[in-house]
Amino acid sequence: MKRVKRDKSHRAFQRGYQVGLSGRSRELCPFEEFKSRQHWLEGWQNGRADHWSGFSGIAGLHKVNQLSYQQPC
Repeated sequence: MKRVKRDKSHRAFQRGYQVGLSGRSRELCPFEEFKSRQHWLEGWQNGRADHWSGFSGIAGLHKVNQLSYQQPC
């Protein structure tokens, strides 16, 4: 049975969102590649905004699944 690989950019976005939601610094970005780093930072920005808006814990994690990142053209 073949396994479907998950989209790396979407995973980077989700990880960045979780870091931003927890209030941690964007300096923690683990990616060196520009594309993955960009998606991680977009997720981090959305997570920080939600952190400031009062989303935390389970509410924030449920929201990340509903968010979508914008792929460059």
